[in-house]
Amino acid sequence: MKSPPRPPILEQASSPQEFRRLGHELIEQLAQYLTEAQSGNSRPTLPWKSPEDCLEFWSQFNAKGSFHELIRQTLANSVALHDPRYVGHQINPPLPVSALASLVVDLLNNGMGVYDMGMAGTAMERLLLQTLSELFGMPTTAGGFMTSGGSLANLTALLAARARLTNDNVWQRGNVRPLVAIVSDSAHYCVDRALRIMGLGTEGIYRIPVNDRFQMRTDLLADAHSTIERRGGHVFAVVANSGSTSTGSYDDLESIADFCEMHNIWLHVDGAHGAAVCFSPRHRHLIRCIERADSVTLDFHKLLMTPAITSALVFRNDQDSYRTFAQQAHYLFADTDDTEWYNLARRTFECTKHMMSLKVFSILKCHGTEIFQAQIEYLFELAKTFAEMIRCHDQMELAIDPPANIVCFRYATASWNSHQIDQANMRIREQIVRSGDFYLVQTSLRGTIWLRTTLSNPKTTTEHLATLLDLIGRTGQQININDDPAHHSLSTS
Repeated sequence: MKSPPRPPILEQASSPQEFRRLGHELIEQLAQYLTEAQSGNSRPTLPWKSPEDCLEFWSQFNAKGSFHELIRQTLANSVALHDPRYVGHQINPPLPVSALASLVVDLLNNGMGVYDMGMAGTAMERLLLQTLSELFGMPTTAGGFMTSGGSLANLTALLAARARLTNDNVWQRGNVRPLVAIVSDSAHYCVDRALRIMGLGTEGIYRIPVNDRFQMRTDLLADAHSTIERRGGHVFAVVANSGSTSTGSYDDLESIADFCEMHNIWLHVDGAHGAAVCFSPRHRHLIRCIERADSVTLDFHKLLMTPAITSALVFRNDQDSYRTFAQQAHYLFADTDDTEWYNLARRTFECTKHMMSLKVFSILKCHGTEIFQAQIEYLFELAKTFAEMIRCHDQMELAIDPPANIVCFRYATASWNSHQIDQANMRIREQIVRSGDFYLVQTSLRGTIWLRTTLSNPKTTTEHLATLLDLIGRTGQQININDDPAHHSLSTS
């Protein structure tokens, strides 16, 4: 039988010649974007528009079939992470080689739920997890997989912790015991969200206060455990930070691991941001004893110059990674109980799983692990230098000495009370972000507002940071704190 006539639009849209033409134009546009963004002075870091104006702009946008114009406007209306004045959220400017790898990933569109669909990516992923396990100092039984973001990795790890405690019966029977997870007051909100998704509710989350370094108070763990048991609960996991979102603080993993081993409790380390120090001998001490964790989350897109979202979840015992989603899917897998590392849908929430391993693999093959070490050590040193600059500035206060590449500080004058300082810093940040001169965020530490910078761009220098401090100072001096503050539509950390 003859095939139906193929519509010309399909032939034209999938033409290799058209792909080549558009690709050449695109690379030129992106190279120009990199040139302008990295110069740090030829375009705004954030071309601010209100949500309503942005929606109106794109609803009226008409490229008349021009891909070039669509990309031009997208670049012009997006945050420039490659600009050295970007010191905002915990996401890094990706390396060009990893961005090009992303193009390959998207064009191939190989899902990785089953081995047949993602052979190359599955093998790369296996090797990357072996590398991470070795860098963490874990035994040869360790393993894991990559997944779509730290939030999903944390949820998956906690599901595995619950499954191990309940001997996997939870998948069939649901929660039959009042389970509780112990977390730090500084835990990322996704941990709270994950535990609520699991049906544990407020009673299933026990928060431990932090010390003056925003680290979990490990001296309170024993009392917390006794309190939970006395209430009829059962602790199934402790979540430690390496490092925390607001300040980059690293919890004392040795003390937490001692506690968990004493009570046979699963230790999960949320190292989405800070576990990347495994690539740096100089800073490896910050995650000392991480090899004793049952599971660890690491985001390559936070410190390691990889496009989002590219996360790894490492298990000290690779067999634990099969507990989370133990179920039958006969159309995908043969009827076997064997653990098959190469059929990733047995272990991950995703079925059509993104071939994210190529993004990291391309960096390692082109630049080696040395580039990760160089990135971490430069940014951590830059943060220390920035903190010293803040200390020497008579209008600035430093929250804590930065343990990583996150620096929290604020503008203050002796005549203002705490509420006025909060209001002033929110307004300073809003004015600067709206101007496009810098992009920084804010956070709340013990109920007070602080400006927060995440130094993630290796192009950022002390000269940029000095300019930022000068801009904050000048903006603060112009604020009349007694005026009613403007409506704040900008998000916080």
